[in-house]
Amino acid sequence: MSDMVVPVSDLVTCSIFVIHSGSQASEGKAASNARDAYDSLWEYSSCATLQKWGHYMAVERRQITTLFTESDLYLFNEGTHFRLYDKLGAHLLTVDGHAGAYFAVWAPNAGKVSVSGDFNGWDKNRHLLFPRGQSGIWEGFIEGVEKGARYKYHIESRYGGYRVDKADPFAFCHEKPPATASTVWDIGYSWGDREWMSMRHRRNTLSAPMAVYEVHLGSWRRVPEEGSRHLTYRELAPLLAEYVKRMGFTHVEFMPVMEHPFYGSWGYQVTGYFATTSRYGTPQDFMYLIDVLHQQGIGVILDWVPSHFPTDEHGLGYFDGTHLYEHAYPEKGFHPEWGSFIFNYGRHEVVSFLISNALFWLDKYHIDGLRVDAVASMLYLDYARQNGNWMPNKYGGKENLEAIDFLRKFDEAVYLNFPGVQTIAEESTAWPAVSRPTYVGGLGFGLKWDMGWMHDTLIYMSKDPLFRRYHHNSLTFRMLYAFHENFVLPLSHDEVVHGKGSLLGKMPGDDWQKLANLRLLFGYMYAQPGKKLLFMGGEFGQWREWCHDESLEWHLLQYAPHQGVQKWVADLNRLYGNEPALHELDCSSDGFEWIDCNDADSSVITLLRKAKSTDDVILVAANFTPLPRFNYVVGVPRGGFWQELLNSDGAEYGGSGLGNSGGVHAAPTPCHGRSHSLSLTLPPLSTLFFRSGGI
Repeated sequence: MSDMVVPVSDLVTCSIFVIHSGSQASEGKAASNARDAYDSLWEYSSCATLQKWGHYMAVERRQITTLFTESDLYLFNEGTHFRLYDKLGAHLLTVDGHAGAYFAVWAPNAGKVSVSGDFNGWDKNRHLLFPRGQSGIWEGFIEGVEKGARYKYHIESRYGGYRVDKADPFAFCHEKPPATASTVWDIGYSWGDREWMSMRHRRNTLSAPMAVYEVHLGSWRRVPEEGSRHLTYRELAPLLAEYVKRMGFTHVEFMPVMEHPFYGSWGYQVTGYFATTSRYGTPQDFMYLIDVLHQQGIGVILDWVPSHFPTDEHGLGYFDGTHLYEHAYPEKGFHPEWGSFIFNYGRHEVVSFLISNALFWLDKYHIDGLRVDAVASMLYLDYARQNGNWMPNKYGGKENLEAIDFLRKFDEAVYLNFPGVQTIAEESTAWPAVSRPTYVGGLGFGLKWDMGWMHDTLIYMSKDPLFRRYHHNSLTFRMLYAFHENFVLPLSHDEVVHGKGSLLGKMPGDDWQKLANLRLLFGYMYAQPGKKLLFMGGEFGQWREWCHDESLEWHLLQYAPHQGVQKWVADLNRLYGNEPALHELDCSSDGFEWIDCNDADSSVITLLRKAKSTDDVILVAANFTPLPRFNYVVGVPRGGFWQELLNSDGAEYGGSGLGNSGGVHAAPTPCHGRSHSLSLTLPPLSTLFFRSGGI
């Protein structure tokens, strides 16, 4: 006995026929009514087609509230339906007192779509879906399907005899890899973060401090006593929240949590865009992790990957026997560097899919920001391609006009619907106005990673201090463009993988100098205008390059030098958060002023940071050599006492303990074009912060 559910109206409340079929049944009047319903809706359907599915026993007519209105269908095909997660996929419903699941999938070039699962013995012919007009959407209700049921869509294309079993692109949950089926699930959750949600707009504004801790959930901390297994979402929640709060970070950024088949991709090869990876638990378990972080006053940013997707057969690629989600031309639809497909941003339904996915995480999971991966690969048609292997746009240029339009629509949709969040672009080129509004020609992001600063600074820091004087411009070049965008200064996972070594391992000198250089690097990052991001493990000076299959080297914290680095980062975070001069004008030139950026011979940098809400001024002096500088004269804009707030050479951080005894009084001696000056002691390989209160 099989049940087939047939929608026969495009109305919100419509009639459906449940056709019970079996052997040796007569067609009769009921079957004739069903046949008429089929023929009126789908011209290519016929009684002959129905007969292939079995003989008729009875037809039962029911009323059901379909999830798609005419408006939904129109907006979807137009590319402006951004809440598709409420419509497509699997949704648990009760129809006329009968519990089950409503299924809907977009497969416009399919000739037949069915749902097979553990509820029907994975029978590809028992539960058929039916097309909704000309929308390309196939839908149906299957009675008796419960939460936790595993399923796939069996798709028979109208082209080339192509048949395939596909995971649900809109599934809220999937089997734990390497299994590939989707799982019927709900995403209800009772949130406890009302206080955070009501005030997060103040925590995410450009004038607020943003110190981000980047985390890969599976390797942050493991359980060595149990085969080095990773923690679950719920196990992580209290540990991560306590640690991040104690360290003074304002946000965490999770590397992609969406379902992905290959663990070594770190989540950047996504197959389940609407599902959290089941490796660490259920959707509600991940919500619990976010909830706990929010209740501790910590924002959550997700890495989001709309730039490409993997070629796994059960995924989005060649979905209905055609290039549905990806561009058909390999010059535009296949990524040669990553071996993955590229979305067709010119297809309206793909735009609806991607923007719906972005809003889904903000809506259902209370996410506070989306960091968009690999934006440069989206913007340029010749990205990672040799001459002759890419297709120019209609004007003959290399700019991907459809991707540009998509990114602008994405940013506009995010800020319109969730004005308290931020979008962040990982964009590695000099593309103009990435973080400027779309109405002035920008892409519309709130922030952009400053990849140039990361590259230049790490190259400089890797040099032997003896030769740093010849690379001084690597420190100062950034200020030529620092306020062209709203920048995040990242020391991310990208810098500690693929043979690059750890941050500590990049530093020159003996062990003491390496640790001192690392503290100096962090101090200089916090002195610069821009939001901050640090990948896990860097905050305590991990020696080993990051490995996604292993825990961080937490055992290093039994040693005082690593405790010192960790304390230094925590104190930097607190200083950054407590001093308006260090964060209020992160994205404005009004908050920054060089004192002396030209002392290459001494490899010393001095600068001022200023606030808009107070008269406090922060002086930063950084000595990039292992030679202490005594009586180093620095011009300052006012007299009085300049308090030494932080000194990376402090004994508590593992330094030599050299410093300025808590502060220095300014002398009325002009220097560097300023009315007063300080005579400072600059310890070796150090960053120092001084504050002068308003007068």
